[in-house]
Amino acid sequence: MSGRTLARAVCHALLVCLALSPVLADAAATSPSVLVTLTRLKRGALPHVVTAYGTVRASNSGGKVLMAPESAVVGTVEAHLGQRVRHGAPLVTLLPSPQTSVAYQRAKSALMVARNLVKSTRKLFSLHLATIQQLAQARKAQSDARVTLAALHASGAAGAYVLRAPFPAIVTALSVHSGDIVSVGSALLGLAAPSRLVLAAGVVPSQALEVHSGDRAVVKAAGSNQWVSAHVVMGGAAAGSGSGLVPAQIALPPGKFLPGEVAVARIVTARVPGYVVPHRAVLVDKRGATYVVQALDGIAHKVPVRVLDFESDKDVISGALDPHAALVLSGNYQLENGMRIRLADPARTQGGK
Repeated sequence: MSGRTLARAVCHALLVCLALSPVLADAAATSPSVLVTLTRLKRGALPHVVTAYGTVRASNSGGKVLMAPESAVVGTVEAHLGQRVRHGAPLVTLLPSPQTSVAYQRAKSALMVARNLVKSTRKLFSLHLATIQQLAQARKAQSDARVTLAALHASGAAGAYVLRAPFPAIVTALSVHSGDIVSVGSALLGLAAPSRLVLAAGVVPSQALEVHSGDRAVVKAAGSNQWVSAHVVMGGAAAGSGSGLVPAQIALPPGKFLPGEVAVARIVTARVPGYVVPHRAVLVDKRGATYVVQALDGIAHKVPVRVLDFESDKDVISGALDPHAALVLSGNYQLENGMRIRLADPARTQGGK
């Protein structure tokens, strides 16, 4: 090829390139891309939480109902509902009823008669006029009379009887007023030890078997924003006939709650491992399937995932994810497989491939 021909060919090629360059530029400019932000994909775990609602009350070992030991007339009532009382504080004074007074006097007389009978029987026995069996019967009658009188005395039949707080407590129930006549075994007032309170909560049956004694929990009183650490002391295994919920008891720290308060508990029953991602990274397609978008060499790739659990604004997911590829956050809903991505803040993006 001559030099003139070669020069002509080069010039022709340059003219073609110059003519095509605007077309290529326009094609590059109109190629679809989406402005996104990325985040690094991280393995981790989220707590599996069971939520329960209930009322604060005394534990079985921290509550007590004081009852009337005998039929009596209520004298002074020094306790007030909701009052905090010290150990040994007077709560209610009981006065013997007429029937109780009569029973006490009869018991005194019976003991006096039994003592005299023992003396006389012992004298007759020494004279060989009574048998050993008769003496034993007399002594048995004396012992029975003594026990009966002591029981009546302990129950307040001898006079005014003051019921006192058996431990530092809060008065949670008060059933009597001054002047009331109560029978033996009548409930007078209820006490709760403030250091032994529990949340008597209910759990839906589908989650109840996940709750076990010792599980960690946080509890918040209704209307409060403060969560308090606690732990489960009893997980139930049968639903209540009234509520349909399975009972659970959660031990509460002293000084944080009051008996009768309504509260909510979040019980951690397990930790779920997987990839922990922001909730907004997980999308749902038209068929209801969940997926995320990963960035591989600046190209979008949809990856089907399964949401294992969630907590606040985070999800824990599993799927065929590339652990080294970044996860698309903002702009992910606009992306299809194979679309190019543009970074909104390249300097802060880490983990992209």
